[in-house]
Order: sequence, then C-alpha cells, then structure tokens
Amino acid sequence: MIEPPLQLPHAPLPAYYRDEADHARYVRRIFDETAVDYDRIERAMALGSGGWYRRQALARAGLAAGDTVVDVGIGTGLLARQARELIGEGGRLIGVDPSPGMLAQVDLPGAELRAGRAEELPCATGEADFLSFGYAFRHVSDVDAALGEFLRVLRPGGRLLILEISQPTGRWSRAFMKFYMRRVVPTLARVVARERGSAELWRYYWDTIEACIPPEQIMQAMERAGFQQVKRHTDLGVFSEYTAVRP
Repeated sequence: MIEPPLQLPHAPLPAYYRDEADHARYVRRIFDETAVDYDRIERAMALGSGGWYRRQALARAGLAAGDTVVDVGIGTGLLARQARELIGEGGRLIGVDPSPGMLAQVDLPGAELRAGRAEELPCATGEADFLSFGYAFRHVSDVDAALGEFLRVLRPGGRLLILEISQPTGRWSRAFMKFYMRRVVPTLARVVARERGSAELWRYYWDTIEACIPPEQIMQAMERAGFQQVKRHTDLGVFSEYTAVRP
C-alpha cells in the first residue's frame, strides 16, 4: 500500500536540516536547547504585548469558563497561561509538546503536561471542548495528519484556534518584517540569551514564516480535515487567528 505524501506546512529548508526525518529532530533539538531563553526573548520582541493579545484571541475564539482545553505545542506555557485565566477553577488544562526542554519550563500548577506531537496527540477522542495551537503550525511534519488529530480530540461542537504569523501583503511591510525578524530579533537574542542557539532559533522562525503555505491553503486544509465555520481574523496584517468548529 502506497502511503499518501506528507502535506508539509512549508518547503524544506536545507540550511537547517537534510530531510523530513531530520526536520523533526532539528525542531526538537533547537527548542530543547533554547527553552530557558524563550520567554525572555518573546517578551522583548513583543514589547510586552504578547500576553494581552493571546488572551484576546482566545476570547474571540469562544474559550469559556469551565472548558477543557488542549493546548498543542504548549512550549513554555505562554498561551496556556492566558487560557487558564479564562477557563477558571472549573476548567481543565492539558498541554502537549514534543520538547522536554520546553515542558520543563512550564509553570502552571494543575495543568496536565503530556509529551507528544501534533500528528499523534496523547489525548482521548472527544476529550477537549477547545483546542489551541499557538505559533507552531509551521513546525509540524504533516498538516493533514495534525488537523485530523485536532478534529478527533475535540468533542462535537468543540472549537479550534490556530495562531500563526503570516507574511504582510505589502512589499515594504514585508521587507521591514523580514529585516526585524531576521536581523533585529536574532541580535536581541544574542544580547539577552543564555544559550548560543537562541539567535539561530529566531532566524529559523522567520525563514519558516517566509516559506509557509499561504493562509488560503491553511483554511482549505482545515475544511479538508472536516472542520466547519472556518474563518481567519488578522491583526496588524501579520497575526493570523484561524478558527473553526468540529461538527
């Protein structure tokens, strides 16, 4: 039986890895190595606005008090921290990430942390009322497999939120963002980071943004997986919020 081809979120990037198997190893290694620096650099890069924006995006997507949330690619817990505030004491928070280094940085008492990949979630079918995936879409190995898992883990009527950074449409704004992400942020990382690989991570971050499939293809993939009411909301032309409902 011939396996269907992987639906990659972006073209291979040979400057960082050789093939798709090496890609998964590279992503895990670079996040493991730089986890201790991630929050510090993110706060400096976002000028302190990251937490506020994440909370607003979760609220817009319909996260409510008492919900069970699965936060895929929890990282250091930046999005999950805002989710916990919204779901309150009656809610349940499950965080999934393939990077042990990132999971070790999560400081969210009461959260259930599970090691796993988006393509093979360690969650029961219908376990979640709400599933979030923050700024990690570009790092999956198979778009269709990941979205299929998101659909499986959500209960009927459950909501999906994918946060991503998209390229600006204007030539000058795209050039400015590339300069900021490819030059300014890695320089900032070298100044404030403890780990040598942190500057590399943020260069890689931009390169995956630049190579990523366009928003229209992301929405088509969500619909192909079986999601309904697929929508995209943008802020400042670069912060994309993809939302959908499991039928």
